[in-house]
Amino acid sequence: MSSSVQSTGGVAGYRPERTLRLSVELRRQFKRRRTVGVFALMVALPLVLIAALQLGASEDAQSNSRLNLVDVATASGLNFTLFVLFATTSFFLVVVYALFFGDTVASEAQWGSLRYALATPVPRMRLLRQKWAAALVLSVAALVTVTVVALVAGGIAFGFADITTPIGISIGQGDGLLRLAGMVGYLAVHLLVVGTLAFWLSTVTDAPLAAVGGAVFTMFVFAILDQVEQLGSIRDFFPTAEEFAWTDLLQTPVDSADLYRGVIQSLVYAAVFTALSFRHFSRRDVTS
Repeated sequence: MSSSVQSTGGVAGYRPERTLRLSVELRRQFKRRRTVGVFALMVALPLVLIAALQLGASEDAQSNSRLNLVDVATASGLNFTLFVLFATTSFFLVVVYALFFGDTVASEAQWGSLRYALATPVPRMRLLRQKWAAALVLSVAALVTVTVVALVAGGIAFGFADITTPIGISIGQGDGLLRLAGMVGYLAVHLLVVGTLAFWLSTVTDAPLAAVGGAVFTMFVFAILDQVEQLGSIRDFFPTAEEFAWTDLLQTPVDSADLYRGVIQSLVYAAVFTALSFRHFSRRDVTS
């Protein structure tokens, strides 16, 4: 009997690091209807925008000599992809990150399955770490999906040509693809702010809607305050301050000052919210 028990008190053969592997958590999350729905929207959104751009091209717009956003969007597949990213940065992608991060813990707490996962037994911090990693993978995968679909569908609809910037500068396809990869990478990091905020709220509440909605609402409030010029330099420290810094990659030469600032600031916010998540979850009573 005693030979089946380790010196730590655990059952012989029990390895905490082998419990709840990331692949298992990802499979569980991919089977959920909300995951399927989000990825379906990521595929459908660029197609809807292509239809809207083509149906909405009026004679007035075509005769307008000024270079507007629609003109740039239809210049090439790369331009259309940039338009999709610009259109989704402030709201759609914010909601997606908040959904994947904010729903992961709170939903299981609401269902009552969280206590059973910990009783498996899965170490508490490992469970939270795996859920954080799974949420990150799903969020980045959704961002990459909408980008790839926009690039392919946009290329088919508008041609695979160079990027034409709003000020008329042309960027070659090879260089444009590299810059597009940098833009997606920047957004993946910047959106961690709302994701980790939602994740923290997910460890505080058992209501997934409260975690997701609270994170999205907070970002919207900061976005509104960011428009108040009277706040001065205080706005530079808002989590939404550099949300469109990725557009600096369209400049020639590239001005990377705001990009670096945005990445560092986003990582700091993400680290703080993640630390708060682990601190609160380590003390939370999930058995009742």
